Amino acid sequence: MAEFWAEYGAAAYLLAAVWAFFEGETFVLAASAIGSMTGAIDPFILMGSVWIGSFLGDQTWFILGRRYGPRVMKRYPKAEAKMASATSMLLQYGTLFVLTFRFLYGIRNVAAAACGLAGMGQLRFALLNFIAAGVWAGSFVAAGWYLGALIGPERLFHFIAGGALLILAVVLFRRFYLRRRSARTVPVV
Repeated sequence: MAEFWAEYGAAAYLLAAVWAFFEGETFVLAASAIGSMTGAIDPFILMGSVWIGSFLGDQTWFILGRRYGPRVMKRYPKAEAKMASATSMLLQYGTLFVLTFRFLYGIRNVAAAACGLAGMGQLRFALLNFIAAGVWAGSFVAAGWYLGALIGPERLFHFIAGGALLILAVVLFRRFYLRRRSARTVPVV
């Protein structure tokens, strides 16, 4: 990633913005950590680019939810449950929901669409979304930067190898557990 940033410069920050348009927590953390270790990435430009990308992504989902939401809900009933959950949280928590939904994994895009579908005002959503995108960008860039400084380039391999082994252990344990569980299940006649 450091070579990518060194080779492409400003285009790499544009890619970070595009990535944050859709999601991007892992990408922002990784880019920031590597930037901290190598000095190839400016954390302030990274923060600004992912802030704008995240903001524009959620604004897009909001507008799509407002404009096409009712038709999509009729067409895809499975999406209705997720949308109902996000709308319920919006109605219950209002402003706090808009300021925090991007920190809840897996519902960011749905939540922005739910805000549009629920009829939240465009100006209100845009203002709250801008603030929330800034907090999100700042916190993930700072967390990645701190993580990069904590790990340091000399210990990076050890953390990557340890993480890979941990993922492998979880996958193997889950596979073993699911096989044992399915072997114990007795079919009902």
